[in-house]
Amino acid sequence: PSLYLGSISFIIGLSSPGNPKDDFQEELVIRPLHSGDIYASFQFRTVWETDFMRGNKVSHYRLFPKSLGQVISKFSVRELHISFTQGYWRTMQWGQPFQPSPPGAELWVWFQDSVTDVDGTWKELTNVLSGIFCASLNFIDSTNTVQPSASFKPLGIGNETDHRFLRYATLPREIVCTENLTPWKKLLPCGSKAGLAVLLKSEKLFHSSFHSQAVHIRPVCQDWQCKTTSWELRQTLNVVFDLHNSAQGKREWSLFKMFSRTLTEACPLASSSKIYIDITDNPQGEQFEVSPATPLLSQAVVLGDRRTFSVYDLTQQITFGTVRSLNLLIRWKSSEGDMLRPLLHAERYVAGYGLQTGEIHTLMYNNHPYRSFPVLLLDSVPWYLRLYIHTLTVTSKGKDNKPSYIHYQPSKDRLRPHLLEMLVQLPPNSVTEVTVQFERALLKWTEYTPDPNHGFYVGSSVISSLVPSIVAMDTNSTRERPLFSSFFPCKEESSYFVRVYTEPLLVNLPTPDFSMPYNVICLTCTVVAVGYGSLYNLLTRSFQIEEPSPGLAKRIANIIRKMRGVPPL
Repeated sequence: PSLYLGSISFIIGLSSPGNPKDDFQEELVIRPLHSGDIYASFQFRTVWETDFMRGNKVSHYRLFPKSLGQVISKFSVRELHISFTQGYWRTMQWGQPFQPSPPGAELWVWFQDSVTDVDGTWKELTNVLSGIFCASLNFIDSTNTVQPSASFKPLGIGNETDHRFLRYATLPREIVCTENLTPWKKLLPCGSKAGLAVLLKSEKLFHSSFHSQAVHIRPVCQDWQCKTTSWELRQTLNVVFDLHNSAQGKREWSLFKMFSRTLTEACPLASSSKIYIDITDNPQGEQFEVSPATPLLSQAVVLGDRRTFSVYDLTQQITFGTVRSLNLLIRWKSSEGDMLRPLLHAERYVAGYGLQTGEIHTLMYNNHPYRSFPVLLLDSVPWYLRLYIHTLTVTSKGKDNKPSYIHYQPSKDRLRPHLLEMLVQLPPNSVTEVTVQFERALLKWTEYTPDPNHGFYVGSSVISSLVPSIVAMDTNSTRERPLFSSFFPCKEESSYFVRVYTEPLLVNLPTPDFSMPYNVICLTCTVVAVGYGSLYNLLTRSFQIEEPSPGLAKRIANIIRKMRGVPPL
């Protein structure tokens, strides 16, 4: 009885008005793509009405994960954004993603202004996060960390623009697998036991064309007056299932076919649990049909366009029907229809021949028919590619396009990479090309990777821009909206924020013949064995004169002579 009463008092203490309030929401957005593939985006949002920035010690955690709360407190973090991505997002085939991310691992952090040694704190933070997410973030050091001057503004509240407290790094070669997904799922209040997280089966998620998981922590306003702040933890997971690999070529999708599981309940700790299916391009059900049907419809402005969604509320028991299980089915009727071209996308490649010099080309496409807009380009190039910044050229429609802002920080060998930021105006319906030449450095033999002939990776370029919107954007950040449409803050009704990542580059460097030591050892040992062995044999062998054996006739004669008693010959 005492244990039972103690549990009751503990529960009453949790719900007392003096404790900070927290809230958890989960969403799944499914977008059928015109290529026959399907895009699924999970959004998990935990909001906690507490303040880490005032030095308050927080000892009780309910929905917010304690491991991340301690990281925020110990390292004085104001914003933290980390993503792990396997594959490359194909913008021209799939459109713009809800949460962009580059291939590999990406980490950028805003520290509070009370931090005195930012570089030391950054190094400790990367090691701690490496342990939390079971990743190779401990390989982040000064050689792949930059301090942007204009990109990566804070996404939360606060007008702090002192970029001395900002650090950005990428690991384009990071491989994402189950050991990264498991700790990510453990951060959820219900784990993978209930709610939408039940669908996160690693066997299916990693058998896809694109997979990205991310964690975003930032301070947000509690109300429209923004008198008090809350901490928002947003966990996102984006995956694109291929038509041929996952659906065996059939244009028919279901939750069971995508994830090998169905839904039976919402997370008991979630205040909202919904599934959205994008039916904007299917107003009359001509392209595909969704079953079971739902009467709930919702409209939201997403990426500058007004989209229509069918909504399934998992907190309502009627959603699961009599079988107590929800298995959404999307069956295509027609493959006709064109996808709306993204207004902004980019690509990058390496040109040149030989292993001495080369050239990096970055192409930025503005597909708007009559509007021009500026973009902010960020390039972080490793120190072993020595850029010739005087060869930098920017051209649009065959003419020079002079950037209105350039920030360049040269590299230092084995200390820091190159950092190049430019503000470029993209003319309407044009392709803007940025080229710069470089020279390959010769590394020390201990600096090469175990597979040097595979090449060395260069992180993706980052392009940030305010793109013209088709419809008026909602600038009220405190209004109730779907999670997938409210990540980037919007301050203008006529434009929306877009961040685009290019492909990572794979560059070959002058590589010595690492098999040569093996060949030298084999040749040397052979010569020594043959030469020294022969000499040692000559010096240590003893020579004796051996008389030749007598012939057959002589032996017979000696036998006869012996029988006669005559001495042998």
